[in-house]
Amino acid sequence: MRKVSWIRHRDLHILTAGGYTYTSDQRFQATHSPQTDDWTLHIKWAQQRDAGVYECQVSTQPVRSFFVTLHVVDCDEIYQRMFSDAVPSARILGGPDLHVDIGSTINLTCVIQFSPEPPAYIFWYHEDEVSGRKVISYDSTRGGVSVVTEKGAATTSYLLLQDATAEDSGRYSCSPSNAEVASVRVHVLNGERPAAMQTGSAGLSNSSKCIVALLAAGVLRARLLRAQLTS
Repeated sequence: MRKVSWIRHRDLHILTAGGYTYTSDQRFQATHSPQTDDWTLHIKWAQQRDAGVYECQVSTQPVRSFFVTLHVVDCDEIYQRMFSDAVPSARILGGPDLHVDIGSTINLTCVIQFSPEPPAYIFWYHEDEVSGRKVISYDSTRGGVSVVTEKGAATTSYLLLQDATAEDSGRYSCSPSNAEVASVRVHVLNGERPAAMQTGSAGLSNSSKCIVALLAAGVLRARLLRAQLTS
């Protein structure tokens, strides 16, 4: 049976030979499919330094070689290129209405997308029938207010209000510096529904869900293009 070896040309290092791995970097592994006689080099958790030319060498006489060039790209860069012509927008997950039980934690998630750069600031507002619209202050006498913001290709801002009371009901707005305001109405219920009825508390992570984000982005872009063609 002919032996297949994988060689990295950057340093001419033999990574694998047959089923054996000749590198201390455990991210590299070769697998063989007996049905198709294919040999595949796997690289886990690819990094920029892994980019370059790799040689698949078969132990025939004479030796036969096949060369593969690996390009390692950044998900955030791809995301930005796909939507470079899209208008920045903000939305609060789970809207337009959220229901929470009294005494629970209100968790609102605002996502800002299609922006060439992260917003310089994000303001949260609360509006009710008594006091009207006002900026949510982290050091207010109410207490238990916190905001966490994750910046990236899509910026996510989380507003958390602990120990919800009836006074916390009303319209909440997320106002980034570079996109239109997004709003949602929160209903604090006194036992009518369990706290689990609240939606929109789940947020987006950074690069760990990049594939899902890109798939969703592709669908959104197709819809935008279709709308432009039919308009």
